[in-house]
Amino acid sequence: MNWLGFLPTSYQRLVIPMPDLLLELFSEEIPARMQRRAAEDLKSLVTNALVDAGLHYEGAKAFATPRRLALHVAGVPAASSATREERKGPRVGSPEKAIEGFLRGAGLTSLDEATIQADPKKGEFYVAVIEKPGRPAIDIIADFMPGIIRNFPWPKSMKWGSGQMRWVRPLHSIIATFGPETEEPDVVPFEVDGIKAGNATRGHRFLADEAFEVRRFDDYAPKLEKHKVVLDADRRKDMILHDAKDRALALGLELVEDEGLLEEVAGLVEWPVVLTGNFEEAFLDIPDECIRLTIRANQKCFVLKDPQTGRLANRFVLTSNIEAPDGGKTIVAGNEKVIRARLSDARFFWETDLKTRLADNLPKLDSIVFHEKLGTQGERVQRLTALAAEIAPLVGADVEKAKRGATLAKADLVSSMVYEFPELQGQMGRTYAQKQGEDASVAIAIEDHYRPQGPSDKVPTDPVAIAVALADKLDLLTGFWAIDEKPTGSKDPFALRRAALGVIRIVLENGLRLPLQTSLLSALKTHKASVADANALVEDLLSFFADRLKNHLKDHGARHDLIDAVFALGGQDDLLMVVKRVEALGSFLDTEDGKNLAAGYKRAVNILKAEEKKDGSAVTGKPHADHLREQAEIDLAAAIDSARSEAADAVKAEDFEAAMTALSKLRAPVDAFFEAILVNADDADLRLNRLRLLAEIRDAAHVVADFSKVAG
Repeated sequence: MNWLGFLPTSYQRLVIPMPDLLLELFSEEIPARMQRRAAEDLKSLVTNALVDAGLHYEGAKAFATPRRLALHVAGVPAASSATREERKGPRVGSPEKAIEGFLRGAGLTSLDEATIQADPKKGEFYVAVIEKPGRPAIDIIADFMPGIIRNFPWPKSMKWGSGQMRWVRPLHSIIATFGPETEEPDVVPFEVDGIKAGNATRGHRFLADEAFEVRRFDDYAPKLEKHKVVLDADRRKDMILHDAKDRALALGLELVEDEGLLEEVAGLVEWPVVLTGNFEEAFLDIPDECIRLTIRANQKCFVLKDPQTGRLANRFVLTSNIEAPDGGKTIVAGNEKVIRARLSDARFFWETDLKTRLADNLPKLDSIVFHEKLGTQGERVQRLTALAAEIAPLVGADVEKAKRGATLAKADLVSSMVYEFPELQGQMGRTYAQKQGEDASVAIAIEDHYRPQGPSDKVPTDPVAIAVALADKLDLLTGFWAIDEKPTGSKDPFALRRAALGVIRIVLENGLRLPLQTSLLSALKTHKASVADANALVEDLLSFFADRLKNHLKDHGARHDLIDAVFALGGQDDLLMVVKRVEALGSFLDTEDGKNLAAGYKRAVNILKAEEKKDGSAVTGKPHADHLREQAEIDLAAAIDSARSEAADAVKAEDFEAAMTALSKLRAPVDAFFEAILVNADDADLRLNRLRLLAEIRDAAHVVADFSKVAG
């Protein structure tokens, strides 16, 4: 071991390059969906262990291919530093159990190994001085690596042979080298279940399967490349995407990009080779999305489209893991054969579904359980139809069309195509409805009532689709609230948070005035909740919506304190008006009048709180005109009456900017009042009257918002 490793870290950096750590865990094929997470887990586990041991590294990067996880950690100190810690223990004379716990925690065998320190206020205490010498980093790594490998957090793992270790697939070899670039690195000395760490690995299973040795990362990655392995998953993705686009361009077509498929395919190959194939044009009669999903799900291939028409072409792109001697002809032919068979199945499903009208599927929904406590899909459709009819007039939708859209919304769930590809639910229903001559808005509602399904998904904009989408989400929320299946902590198995956020986005992005409380009560009626239960459930649901709206507004840059200031008034069930009030409050507080009024409000409230705490009772009652002696308090009383009246009228008219303008008129009289008036006058009646005047300031401001929630 190089003696320089025991020098202080700062001096090591001046004298010798810091060592690097290279790890590789080589196994049978790792499922593509697990690779990226596993690489990050390896990085996190190893670097955390290094830091915990006092080895602060300069940088780390993890990699994954189908057959290996790899990690490069740069700039690791050659040794940990010696440490000295003083650990304060119990008071001298403490009970025996306290003494034993102290000795055990400090690693001492008796009190003779501790010292006694005096504290002028607390007396004498035992103190343990714990000194730990520095250790070579290679020994520290050798200690923690077996535990990391044995306890690796795979979602699924297996045993093999006669060993006891579990791994995602049989583990064959381990690379673990450590050392600076100026020296031959050492192999970290450890083994796991009979597999000793070394410096050798293997290349591509089919193209270059021989074993070879490596020293450090700088020659590890290039040697892998020579052995037909591209280590970096992102580079494999770039290669596949670039070659696929070039192949499409050469055919006069465009690649239909698919990030999820690209990620998966990059995890299936170590040496990506892009090829193209075709299928019969007759299959293009099938809807594009059905073709895409058939080819994607069964063969992990990309589809191409005609840029002139926007429709799919009868060509596809596949990614091979080998450079075939025949240029890939056999590979392409095999994929074409499978895709032809799968598209034949898809065409059969499509043609079979077209023979049955959507409405004729409805009886089948009675045999599909939506939830054991909430009945079948057929019962749910009945609830949606009733609720959509009530919501339709509120969103400007035709009632009969909304009822029809809700009635057919789930009818495609029993179609052959959706049974094969559940992700096509709604989309196939819309297509079938259009083919069967349903109204355009009804067809749109069948697809769009599921939206939005995430923060980046668009919201429905057709009024009929809006009515059905709101009905679907409100039924979902009230149903699970009624059976007490609410989200808890991070658990939300029925995606109820997403449903609430969907309602919020539909309302806000379409500028809708939806009385949420009334709509929730209507939804609960379809679940046959009692009036008492319904009122309690609605109150809880409104609180749930308030939390979701707060998060939504925060994500869009609204100040959290302004959201709280508006919600503190209570009774906020018109989401659009809440947002407008928050926006108006924010604009007002950006002005000098707004800032000064908020400051005056807080001064008034602080004086009131102090007095109310002193007396133990709230300041109530109107100020008496005959006790208003000074001009400043006379002016303030008049200004409050005027501003409160104007602000209340403006709030009723939903003109929140005007309400803020009315309140802004209080700024000057409030400033003048605090400058000229002593609130805590010796005269008790005069003091009470002035406190009531301060309460009037508070009440006037609360017409718009609770300014006590405003920060600053």
